[in-house]
Amino acid sequence: METIHNISHFKDLPFQTVITIGTFDGVHIGHRKILERLINNAKNTHLKSTVLTFFPHPRMVLQKDVDIKLLNTLEEKKQILETLGLDYLIVHPFTKEFSRLSATEFVRDILVNSLKVKKVIIGYDHRFGRNRNANIQDLITFGNALDFEVEEISAQEIDDVSVSSTKIRSALKEGDIETANSYLGYNYMLTGTIKKGKGLGKKFGFPTANLHIEEAYKLIPKTGAYVVKSEIDGKDYFGMMNIGYNPTVDGTDKSIEINFFDFDGNLYGEKIQVQLLHRIRDEFKFNSVEELKEQLKKDKDHSLGLISK
Repeated sequence: METIHNISHFKDLPFQTVITIGTFDGVHIGHRKILERLINNAKNTHLKSTVLTFFPHPRMVLQKDVDIKLLNTLEEKKQILETLGLDYLIVHPFTKEFSRLSATEFVRDILVNSLKVKKVIIGYDHRFGRNRNANIQDLITFGNALDFEVEEISAQEIDDVSVSSTKIRSALKEGDIETANSYLGYNYMLTGTIKKGKGLGKKFGFPTANLHIEEAYKLIPKTGAYVVKSEIDGKDYFGMMNIGYNPTVDGTDKSIEINFFDFDGNLYGEKIQVQLLHRIRDEFKFNSVEELKEQLKKDKDHSLGLISK
């Protein structure tokens, strides 16, 4: 898969495309049905399978929605799409100027002239153009005039996608990682850089790596303790992770801390990805540090039991 970060960079490529358009946040099992249809269609028609998506998310630009929480960072989305066999991912910068393109300008200048579209696979409820004033019937009319086909994704399939996204977000906010993972079709991930913390975990006998996630829009699951897995230097390491405020030691800032089992190395400054497998418990304020240490031992035993299943 080749990623292109501006539609204008696509113009000179010598082939035609079958395209779908959307944010595809999560690239979950509902999305994957649509993407598999796109990829198979492209193979059967000797076209290039292409996803057109936008960054930042349109709501961040048009509604200044600073509270929007997404299931994937842009890099995570690319990583997941890469595994599906897609030919091209176009990540076009979404701006207010871009949003003001008329439906005619979007179809003629973007889809036809820049992306050389021969087929669009799109949801029945898709809207586009300035103020989102054009619909799929308008797109079909454009297709008849400009020589491309439109394949409609049914209401049932679009509802499945919508339900999946809603259920994943709800599950993560409730800490139900197993349900979230089942709808995603992969383990929910957090990607960030390891930064120095206060070193308290080491004093307790449970040294932790403090994960800093730069993207404020990334959805962080409910506070609590989780069983996790990471690939470090080509090897899988399991561990337990706490999302929370460390109330036992009077913590005030939210942190993400991972205690990797059987790992003895320096991760400071490293970028790592953590897969969430199970949630063990809520975060509690214990009566003493000793009580916390005893609980951490129990958490580790519990985690190892879940990993070995």
